[in-house]
Amino acid sequence: MVRAGLNAERLARAGAEMADEVGFDQVTVSALARHFDVKVASLYSHVKNSRDLKTRIALFALEELSDRVAVALAGRAGRDALAAFADAYRVYAREHPGRYAAAQLRLDPETAAASAGVKHAQMTRALLRGYDLAEPDQTHAVRMLGGIVHGYIGLELGGGFSHTPVDPQESWSWIVDSLDALLRNRATS
Repeated sequence: MVRAGLNAERLARAGAEMADEVGFDQVTVSALARHFDVKVASLYSHVKNSRDLKTRIALFALEELSDRVAVALAGRAGRDALAAFADAYRVYAREHPGRYAAAQLRLDPETAAASAGVKHAQMTRALLRGYDLAEPDQTHAVRMLGGIVHGYIGLELGGGFSHTPVDPQESWSWIVDSLDALLRNRATS
């Protein structure tokens, strides 16, 4: 591989690609050094350690995913927005399982506050404005959506639905319809 042009951004991108191939947990500075055919020490001028590398991959994934969700939500409201929002996460997780795992990395508060994670929260709240939820119901709904969407995706990626003849897409549509009905029912008038 070409050594020239290595920098933190290129390492994060390569780490994200590697995560999709071998799993986020397997991405290390050593693994990237082997990928670029360089000595490990040469990468430490770009990243501090494996945790720093993983954080950079997580930030990359959060940004990439937030762009996809934003495009999916544009011009939509209600159930249509809810389905587009949930589908954007699910499709991203299927296409980029390692990056999706990276986006779940717990970040320190300062890094999290400066990340695209804030944009994810804002988009979730914007989606929920279409349901006219007052606080604290809106916060409960944000947590519910995160739990259900990420929980379902995690189970699906882990093969949790392979033991039944019911198509996981049928369940996914049923869940989105049920969430929409629940949120409409909880709306304040």
